[in-house]
Amino acid sequence: MGIIRNTEDYMPRLIDREVGRYLRSFGAVCIEGPKWCGKSWTAAFHAKSEILISDPDNNFQNRVLAELSPSLVLDGAVPRLIDEWQEVPALWDAVRFEVDKRGRKGQFILTGSATPQRKGIMHSGAGRIGRLRMRPMSLYESGDSSGLVSLKDICDGTAPAVLTEKAELKKLIRLTTRGGWPGNLNAAPEDALLLPGSYIDAILSDDIGRVDSIKRSNIKLRLLLRSLARNESTTATIRLLKNDIREKDGEDIDPETVSAYLDIFDRLFLIDNQPPFSNRLRSGVRVKQTEKRHLSDPSLACALLGATNEKLLGDLETFGFLFEALCERDLKIYAESLGARLYHYQDYAGNEIDAVIEFPDGNWCAAEIKLGANKIDEAAENLVRIRNLIAKGDDRPPAALCVVCGMSDAAYKRADGVYVVPITALKP
Repeated sequence: MGIIRNTEDYMPRLIDREVGRYLRSFGAVCIEGPKWCGKSWTAAFHAKSEILISDPDNNFQNRVLAELSPSLVLDGAVPRLIDEWQEVPALWDAVRFEVDKRGRKGQFILTGSATPQRKGIMHSGAGRIGRLRMRPMSLYESGDSSGLVSLKDICDGTAPAVLTEKAELKKLIRLTTRGGWPGNLNAAPEDALLLPGSYIDAILSDDIGRVDSIKRSNIKLRLLLRSLARNESTTATIRLLKNDIREKDGEDIDPETVSAYLDIFDRLFLIDNQPPFSNRLRSGVRVKQTEKRHLSDPSLACALLGATNEKLLGDLETFGFLFEALCERDLKIYAESLGARLYHYQDYAGNEIDAVIEFPDGNWCAAEIKLGANKIDEAAENLVRIRNLIAKGDDRPPAALCVVCGMSDAAYKRADGVYVVPITALKP
């Protein structure tokens, strides 16, 4: 039985265009990302045949066959999907060798929810296997954003003013706790945290041990995950995470252990940090080089904190950080679909920009994220002030300024040139 029984059931993803482009450019494409984000469905939609390495039928016959002779599982109509290839790392070299032998583009699609150790892999696959990062669904992909306003148009300065449906606070909270998991889109509000909670349990009980076969303390792993959830959308350092665990949970973890655990979380695509933006801001202002911390979906932070819809409704300070994470998840997806990258800006003079979208030509857009419409003026003033500061130096100032908000009923350009757009009206 194939992954997709009927292609009409497939929900299009923004990464579809990139998959097609990579298949035209490389002999194989590897789609990587967190479990349950839809990688297998997307890969199967683009594939003509498939083999599922983690299929339990006949005592994991496919995995056994791949281990005995990796080349045997490569035969089939192309593009051929090899799902969860990391279960048999030797498949990477087998695919690379087969691509070289055939000398054709678009032969294989690999999917992986973990990055295995390089041990046993002889070649990086550079030039043969293109890698794509897939994330949970954005609000536009899940149908929860009207898409009336384009991020590209905002960055180009051509976005029109439009009236939008005002998103209620309860709806924004529900979208955050539900997350962008395709299997959770129709979950009842009271059941929204069940899937992300199960995700965390599966990672801790099974996936981490399978990455490198090293036994680790599940208690300390969960403590670190809870600390990451408490520090969602902040630039918390390793030392701060360590101190947070000691102060909040009464346990102590060595900084080297924290670093090692973070590396494991990264290899499982459990974290998706936002790098600092500095390459265009090199004048007299010292720029901090710390990443903004994010779990791969804000619903994971909600599950780790036990942050139900009701609790978040009574704790808007916490929800503010989670809402920022929701917006930055979507902005990252939208930016990458446009060939851009998402960063954040923070300097030692106390200036901060929540999100920076940089395009390959060096043009960039600065965005602040605010839950309530009452914070739009403050956010816009901050953006204009930092833009003027940058313009005084030799660095390129942002081509556009934008406030992404939650509870607003219009998208428009202010008199000071700052765009305002609700996250529930945004698309690439």
